[in-house]
Amino acid sequence: MYEERAPVSTSPYEQLRSRIEKRTVVSAVIGLGYVGLPLVKHLCDAGSAVIGFDVDPEKTDALNAGKSYIRHVNAEWIRETVSSGKFQATTDFSRLSEPDCISICVPTPVDAHQAPDLRHVVATTAQIRKTLRPGQLIILESTTYPGTTSEVLLPALSETGLRVGEDFFLVFSPEREDPGNETYSIRNIPKVMGGITPKCVELAALFYGIVFERIVRVSSPAVAEFSKLLENIFRSVNIALVNELKTLCDRMGIDVWEVIEAAATKPFGFMPFYPGPGLGGHCIPIDPFYLSWKAREYDSTTRFVELAGQINTGMPRYVVNKTMEALNERGKPTKGSRILLLGAAYKKDVDDIRESPSIRLIQLLRELGAHVDYNDPYIPQIKPGRHHNLVMHSVPLTAESLRGYDCVLISTAHSCYDIEFIVENAALVVDTRNATGKLKKSLDKIVKA
Repeated sequence: MYEERAPVSTSPYEQLRSRIEKRTVVSAVIGLGYVGLPLVKHLCDAGSAVIGFDVDPEKTDALNAGKSYIRHVNAEWIRETVSSGKFQATTDFSRLSEPDCISICVPTPVDAHQAPDLRHVVATTAQIRKTLRPGQLIILESTTYPGTTSEVLLPALSETGLRVGEDFFLVFSPEREDPGNETYSIRNIPKVMGGITPKCVELAALFYGIVFERIVRVSSPAVAEFSKLLENIFRSVNIALVNELKTLCDRMGIDVWEVIEAAATKPFGFMPFYPGPGLGGHCIPIDPFYLSWKAREYDSTTRFVELAGQINTGMPRYVVNKTMEALNERGKPTKGSRILLLGAAYKKDVDDIRESPSIRLIQLLRELGAHVDYNDPYIPQIKPGRHHNLVMHSVPLTAESLRGYDCVLISTAHSCYDIEFIVENAALVVDTRNATGKLKKSLDKIVKA
């Protein structure tokens, strides 16, 4: 799979450029999760041999056995690609000398104080430093604050004595993966990148050009890092706005979904955003705090960003209060009530539970004494995570089971849910996603939250 490199007199830049152009380049992806594994697939499909690195042996063993743990990466494709020798997964980071191009796709969470937690990036950089050789391209894809590539990765890798832009090449290129999106995949989402030197970004553009249809070069890694934060903060702030307006509309007796639908008919100057039970996923709930933290270094505050975070973080409690009110109106105290939560994933039609507001809803309802179950066809089991210790299994969704609950709470409106069937058999439906918006009957048992 990996050919020996004969000594040549050309520079590391020319050697790597030649290998990329001839499609003999060997790639590595570090972090085989929702970002890394789809990238592996596209690199392999573009003709590159790929080594996948991860610290979790369960993941690497599953992949080498031809199994997939991500819904939109087909297991049959994994089996064929592993069997052909184009892809292999490993926990052996000493092999990082083998690939020519290394993409870092590791988690970048926040700690208990909402400060950036870069331990995975730092640990990965330390592993790369041990085996760094001339002619390697390092691309950081993990979302982070402006300055990370230059302030964290570059000094560590330069300790080897190798020169950036001459011996090795360093770039930041943020991931834009959107699981469940039928229109945009990795290939047709423009790829932003900023390099430490012009040669760095030139090689990265050439390498990623085998996968991405459009490359967008910017002047520095910091610009690329900031652009990713701006994308997600834009969504966070606008979702917070409609979440706040939802609570006002509720008090005024106005349907916020109808308001948004009407406003969205304007063909210019308006972009619709939709309220919900809170924010989830690996980016939008976390990324704004990276910028807020970095801003303090420059004696600056990001009030819009922080306020949006507060509003969005408070939405699960708002939903729980609406559920309590709905139960009380029917003579049911929350304590002792049986509640079925529909959808554990953070958004519809994905199997990703990271930062899902559904987890917080379950926690809050249980704290109030409710008996809570959940159903999600894509999440058969909830295991303990970074912010919770829940251990639960998805329950069947049948007419009989629905009738056994005092309330059905729609947290994630998967397309496969038969909403009419659910409403018909439920005693009470609390809808956080306007999943029942098209129904014309049984409105007395539906509460919008």
